[in-house]
Formats: sequence, structure tokens, C-alpha cells
Amino acid sequence: MNARLDGKTALVTGAATGIGRAIADRFVAEGARVVYADRDAAGAQAAAQGPNALAATVDISDEAAVEAAYAAVAAADWQLDVIVANAGVQLFGHDAKIADLDLATWQRTVDVNLTGTFLTVKHGVRALRAHGRGGSILFTGSPTALNGEGNEFTAYSSSKAGMHGMARAVAGAYAHENIRANVVVPGYTETTLVTTISEDPESRAAIVGRIPLGRAGSPRDVEGAMVFLASDDAAFATGAEFRVDGGMTTL
Repeated sequence: MNARLDGKTALVTGAATGIGRAIADRFVAEGARVVYADRDAAGAQAAAQGPNALAATVDISDEAAVEAAYAAVAAADWQLDVIVANAGVQLFGHDAKIADLDLATWQRTVDVNLTGTFLTVKHGVRALRAHGRGGSILFTGSPTALNGEGNEFTAYSSSKAGMHGMARAVAGAYAHENIRANVVVPGYTETTLVTTISEDPESRAAIVGRIPLGRAGSPRDVEGAMVFLASDDAAFATGAEFRVDGGMTTL
């Protein structure tokens, strides 16, 4: 495998499991040093194996914790080139149509998915600016921000739509400093996050039946797009949404 990220250093939030873990592991395989950041301290420690991996415990909705995580990276003398704002929550069984949605579910979802992403990127931009080389900021978006896929998940869909807007704002604000910002939009991807809606074979078949490529996605599909956007091959790509959804959002 060509080391497409050789010499780069990345921080990935939500890196203990699922898509985040897949992205972080792939980045290491591609030659990067990677900070596995997650609120699950034991999970982050278990995932971050080898000399090119560093674990960081952080609740991204807590600005002091985010600042501390970036300070720990700086203390290790790791200069960041890539920030992956991946951590998020989807509160199945609580998120609902807007008339039925309680404030606590809305607030928790927004606190993590939107405010947490804001804090991750706010301090991530500062870390990228510190060395003056620019860098790549990657957001894990959602089809629910683009169409009616999530019309029964008001909080999640709204938070992801806000994230997409944030990415465009960041791309425009920092392009002159060679800081790029792009969104990767996974479709139905088989991870523990979607177990709740995929345990029933009929429900799973119905979802997969709406995917033009005829299969569910895997974390490997997403990590490949992330590697490209983190690499110098994507040096002229910013402010874009890269859909890795099997064509779901074309319908």
C-alpha cells in the first residue's frame, strides 16, 4: 500500500469505534501519526496501538476538554495537519418528528453534533495555523442534511445540516491560509450506530433496497474518501460534499 499520508499528523474524534476507528486505523496504515480522540478513555487507549498512535480522552461538547486534548497533542510535539470532526450521536428511540421531540433530546444532539463539532474545528483551526502550513479539516456529514431521509429524526437531521453549513463557512474563511474543509457524507453504513434500525431483516432489506448500488456501505468505503481528502491529492478541493452513499441521495 502506498503511504499517501506519510509525514502527516491527524486528530480523529469518535475514534474508539465505528467509522471513526476505521478512519484512524486507515490513516495510520497510510503513514500518518494519529490522535485517537474519544470520550471513551478505555476505548481510545485500546484503539491507539503502536508508536504512531496517541489516545486522547475528550468530550467534544466541553470546550475545556477540547482545549486540553489539543494541548496534550502539542505537548507530545505533534503538529497537526488533518482534523477529522467525526464524533456524533443519534438518539434512536428519542429523536422524533418535531412536534413529538423533547427539549433534552434536541439539546443533547445539538451539544454533541453541532457544538462539539464547532469546538473541535475552532481549536483545530488554531492548531493548523500554529505551524503555518495549512491543512485539511474533514467533517462526517449525513444524507439527512441533504434530503428527507431523516424526517423522523429532527434533532439529528438539523444538527447535521448545521454541520454542512459550518464546513462551507470554514472553507471560505480559511482558504487563503491553505486550510481546506470538506464534508464526507456516508450513506447507510453498517456500524454499531445503526444496529438499532438494522437488526430487523425486513427493515434492513427496505433500506438497502433504496440504495442504487444495491448494498450497504462499510467503514472501508468511508475511510477511502477520507484518505483522499486528507492527502495532497486533494490539494485543490475545499467546500465540497463527497457523497459515499451508494447513490442514495440521487433518488
